[in-house]
Amino acid sequence: MIKDRNGNIIMENGGQQRILKRLYRTVGGRFILKFLTAPIISKAAGIFMDSPLSIPLINPFIAKNNIDMKQYRDSKFSSYNEFFTRKIKPQLRPVDKTPNHLISPCDSKLAVYKIDSGSIFKIKDSYYRISDLVQSKKLAERYKGGYCLIFRLCVDDYHRYCYIDNGRKGENHFISGVLHTVCPIALERYNIYKQNSREFTMLHTENFGDIVQIEVGAMLVGRICNRHGEYNFHRGEEKGKFEFGGSTIVILIEKDRITLDSDILENSAHGIETVVKYGSKIGKKISID
Repeated sequence: MIKDRNGNIIMENGGQQRILKRLYRTVGGRFILKFLTAPIISKAAGIFMDSPLSIPLINPFIAKNNIDMKQYRDSKFSSYNEFFTRKIKPQLRPVDKTPNHLISPCDSKLAVYKIDSGSIFKIKDSYYRISDLVQSKKLAERYKGGYCLIFRLCVDDYHRYCYIDNGRKGENHFISGVLHTVCPIALERYNIYKQNSREFTMLHTENFGDIVQIEVGAMLVGRICNRHGEYNFHRGEEKGKFEFGGSTIVILIEKDRITLDSDILENSAHGIETVVKYGSKIGKKISID
């Protein structure tokens, strides 16, 4: 289930869910899935989505998902990927500049989890180790007792993401993997956050300590496009974008650094994701006297 910040229940695209059920819950579907998630297929899909041949896909997608194009900067798109990564009008995504406010890096459905003493946390009906995400037990140990924030983007979300504070960024670490959809139904059979291609970095922030941010690719293309290597960043500045395919951002925050907004905590405790927007407040810094 998904709720917005006012407590209203949000329904996901039913057509997309029906297709995913066939792929993940039937023998034939799982056979097709092995083909779709092969690297060569992902690469071919990426080439197509970057080409003018993909332009006819744009208008049907807009109509099917009821996307209000008046919210986005005027542009004549030369490919589907150019449309998919379209920029929203800045005034429609104001960034909360209050220093001690924790903000969302993107438009998404958010679930939050406390990282337990074994560095294992549950997402829907599957378990994940922090060390699997970053392939480092030493790094994972730092976040024991802290929070894991999972921001799930769907295909009709705004697919650019920002830095959540001022600070200094470390180098990017890319981990290759098998690309699966990030929709919850995939979790019934596949440990997707362990299998998917992903890229992570350490963000040394002014207000929230050392944060690990992980961008996770998705089925078919799932391309992660980060703008910077090592870099001094500012709150609300664009960090990167996802090209075609639903995608996920995972943020790890150390113990005793933040308190999360009560609606997000309550929803997550009941297995409900909360709709959040790029630059909006989702928590605040814990003040240490």
